[in-house]
Amino acid sequence: MAVTTLAEMDPVLAMLANRNGVPPLWPRNPGFPTMVRLILEQQVSLASADAAFQKLEGTIGCIDPEPFVGLDDRELRTIGFSRQKAGYVRGLATGLMDGSIDLDAISGLDDAAATKKLLDIRGIGPWTAACYLLFAHRRPDVWPPGDRALQVSMGRVYDLPDVPDVEESNERATGWQPHRSAAARMLWYEYLGAPDE
Repeated sequence: MAVTTLAEMDPVLAMLANRNGVPPLWPRNPGFPTMVRLILEQQVSLASADAAFQKLEGTIGCIDPEPFVGLDDRELRTIGFSRQKAGYVRGLATGLMDGSIDLDAISGLDDAAATKKLLDIRGIGPWTAACYLLFAHRRPDVWPPGDRALQVSMGRVYDLPDVPDVEESNERATGWQPHRSAAARMLWYEYLGAPDE
């Protein structure tokens, strides 16, 4: 098990494993709804993104590309989409409908190729691509760069003088290969149970 291996490699992660146990997988299904949720989660709180997702679901029912593109800018704004995020999701929905985007094809690609394919989609950056592969595809060695919660958690558990920046946190995460996904889950789990800053 990845958590056991990480605990043997790293005494701090061993402490987290002893204190918190095995973290949840927080699995999501591959496809349009998960990508919509991740786009909503970009640079906002999970609670805010979840509220918008629930409003969207209440408005169109099943989260599919066809009903989504039927919503106008005013409706999307009322739901909680910024103009930019509305454009990203509308582009994704249109691409899925016309076949220019194929999320199903990602499952057969290795991590690097899958990431590149995701990054080709407008509005999908490195963080969103990594989270999609980690949560929807359950890939074992993915690290979401620039995730603030991971950086804060890393700073706390390693007793660092400052919250590590993207470069430092990415560099530290390389030591957990090929189990970076499990390490990320352990740090998120710790963060969710830790007091607010």
